[in-house]
Amino acid sequence: MPAERIWLDVPYAEKDLAKAEGARWDPRVRRWYAPRPGIAGLERWSARPDIPDLLPGEDRSLGSGLFVDLVPSTCWFTNVRSCVSQRDWERLRRMVVDRAGQVCEICGAAADREARRWLEVHERWTFDERCGTQTLRRLICVCTPCHTVTHFGLAQVKGIAAEAMAHLIAVTGASPEAAQRHVREAFVLWERRSGVVWELDLGMLTAVGITVQPPPDALRRAEQARAELQRQRSSW
Repeated sequence: MPAERIWLDVPYAEKDLAKAEGARWDPRVRRWYAPRPGIAGLERWSARPDIPDLLPGEDRSLGSGLFVDLVPSTCWFTNVRSCVSQRDWERLRRMVVDRAGQVCEICGAAADREARRWLEVHERWTFDERCGTQTLRRLICVCTPCHTVTHFGLAQVKGIAAEAMAHLIAVTGASPEAAQRHVREAFVLWERRSGVVWELDLGMLTAVGITVQPPPDALRRAEQARAELQRQRSSW
């Protein structure tokens, strides 16, 4: 690897800006870099220290396999990505995907542009109903189809529930009846959790120097979720 290569932290939304300033893309490691030191226009994306592979308090065994993992309605569209800066999200995304070996941790699939299959980051939470705390406990690399199953309610809204169900059956080996029962049980759990006003605990991230912006309160989150869902529907 060339010694003069300077790695950058470039959020996806800013890739065209970085490219215009002289950044280059390394497809092998899937990261932007400056081809030489001293390019002033790229200083804003200077890389911060890498995030450790194991976050403090992270449980890498939590939530193994493929299952429907619905987000309570009081937390819709409020997640790690919405609570950290774009650059910190890029650092987290890169760490999670790299430690997974650039494959889905559930089904083992790699990214495939032609198949429109990407590698994405999903959050695993624990829910303490006694104190109403939703705590981040794991970040996991998943492919687009597995992520779609995980957010089965959104798949229904998008009209791709049949594809999600087929993927759930293919990956888990469950019978159609068992898969449908699993989905029904997931929605029962979602109904119960959606009746709780959750407080988000993202301490796992602040322990490694990531600045977390407090999310809006639960009622505002619900309003923002409805607005975001309407915006997404209009783009489908």
